[in-house]
Amino acid sequence: MQLQQLRYFLAVAETRHFTHAADAIGVAQPTLSKQIHTLEASLGTPLFERMRGAVTLTAAGETLLPMARRMVADADAARDAVNDIIGLRRGEVRLGATPSLCSSLVPAVLRTFRAAHPGIALYVNEGSSQDLIADLLAHTLDLALIVQPEQGVDPSLHAAPILRESLVVASVASEPPPTAHGQVALAELEHTPMVMFRTGYDLRDVTLEACRQAGFAPRFAVEGGEMDAVLAFVEAGLGVALVPSMVLINRPLLRATPLAPPGMRRTIALAHRRRSVLPHAAEALRATLLAHIAAGDALPVGVTALPAGAAPTG
Repeated sequence: MQLQQLRYFLAVAETRHFTHAADAIGVAQPTLSKQIHTLEASLGTPLFERMRGAVTLTAAGETLLPMARRMVADADAARDAVNDIIGLRRGEVRLGATPSLCSSLVPAVLRTFRAAHPGIALYVNEGSSQDLIADLLAHTLDLALIVQPEQGVDPSLHAAPILRESLVVASVASEPPPTAHGQVALAELEHTPMVMFRTGYDLRDVTLEACRQAGFAPRFAVEGGEMDAVLAFVEAGLGVALVPSMVLINRPLLRATPLAPPGMRRTIALAHRRRSVLPHAAEALRATLLAHIAAGDALPVGVTALPAGAAPTG
């Protein structure tokens, strides 16, 4: 039993006439009649009583009619649902990002994506790079913006570098900068109170290691926060913090002082599962993100786009 045969059967059942049914669905009458005969043969019973000038349903035809309507309706609904997904009229995309990117890059990208595809449901998971990588491997995320680990990511993931950003010293804009030279060497902060991230936060380990290499242990004014809390503590004048330059986009009360050469930089990568085909909505979000980065003028000072990020994923 084929879907096309059921459509022909429904056309005859509704018009009660073979020729009229063939005209209604745009096929030749002999073609329609042949398919109806094939359907009857496969079921082992006639579906229509064929009398001069009239066609009526047999008992078998009456039994098949509601089921045929349901099967054809389900097939049409399935086709329409798939077309909606392909056409980005509905669907969902699950994006993960670190807190610094959730408060800087991600909102502008999602605004652009939402304007173009209002029917797509957006889900954002904010977490550490390690947690986001675990979520990708667990198939609970489609895409993730992560800080690329020096040792690389799990081989089952593809991580395309898209941005390189500098770490800067954040301080209160209304107070004197931490240096008069425009750039500050990390060792100059030895006696400056610092606001420190919570244990397990990516930037905490980076900051502590950098200070160790500079020959001192930092003096904490307060510690234990995540990105928004740390920036709020700095705004309150409790101390300075080493942060990615991107997070200061919407923080007019804070000043960004670059680190003296060689400085400190990190690479942001867009990751997804290597052997999985991205859903249409996720692929569209990926394209929107890369276009936003390629525009360049949307990036703050200290953040540069990496051309490799525009390469097709593997």
